Amino acid sequence: MDLRHLRVFLAVAETGTVAAGAERAGLSRATVSEQVRALEGTLGVALFERRRDGMALTGPGRRLVPAARQLLEHADAVRRLVTGVPATVRVGALETLVATRLPAVIARLADRRPDLRLDVASMMRGPLLRAVATGELDAALLLDAGTSLGELGFDAGGGALQFVDIGTVRLHLAARPGHPLATAGPLAPADLADEPVLVTPPGCSFRMAADRLLGDGGRRTELASVSTAKAWAGQGIGVALLPDFAVAGELTDGTLVSLPLQGPPVELALRLVWRGADESRELRDALYAIAS
Repeated sequence: MDLRHLRVFLAVAETGTVAAGAERAGLSRATVSEQVRALEGTLGVALFERRRDGMALTGPGRRLVPAARQLLEHADAVRRLVTGVPATVRVGALETLVATRLPAVIARLADRRPDLRLDVASMMRGPLLRAVATGELDAALLLDAGTSLGELGFDAGGGALQFVDIGTVRLHLAARPGHPLATAGPLAPADLADEPVLVTPPGCSFRMAADRLLGDGGRRTELASVSTAKAWAGQGIGVALLPDFAVAGELTDGTLVSLPLQGPPVELALRLVWRGADESRELRDALYAIAS
């Protein structure tokens, strides 16, 4: 049995079409189709049902998926043992986290598992989750809330992904010093009814957090970025719900203040997401090293 055929088989099985599988494998469609047929000929069974909308696994195909992954994992382990090349774990993250929180995660992994290599990609949340779901990435780091994936308000992709929370990101309702609400006591959303609330575009984690926290409270002013919202808040144009890593310096030097809010501190979960079906030994080791 040719290991190349197994890799191509998994590429098609995980993406659902010959075209997408070919793109994943870096081969032509004709080559992918030929290798799938060759594997079916070797095994003597049909692994896919060819449909107009793609390739659906047959019963034997579904049974082959976990066995093929295990066999390829063992083959890769043997290759690394012989060549001394470290295992690679592919991790994606929101751009905000690549610059602010991912370096500490990488340092933790490097300290605990220096034999693992980390490849990092920066993506928006939608492409990030799709890349994990299709196997393009092994894991992703994003922001969320609650006890289930997507509770912040985004589509989590149907439940195939697993996650572990490895930290929190504190959010502050930031305003200029001397803002009238700074001494008004703990604020409820209704207290912001007439206040301009500076928000990032829809889909941004901090915009979702603001909408979730404030509901209809406040008059939204949409800005392009966290840095712009911070600058406008500092000029007294409105208030903005911003992460601590963006405003820590300003809160320390007094150029911004954190308005008191009712209830516990507002936090987002720093969430590491992966596809349960793809828990290779290397990925499990990396997840354990990062999360423990």
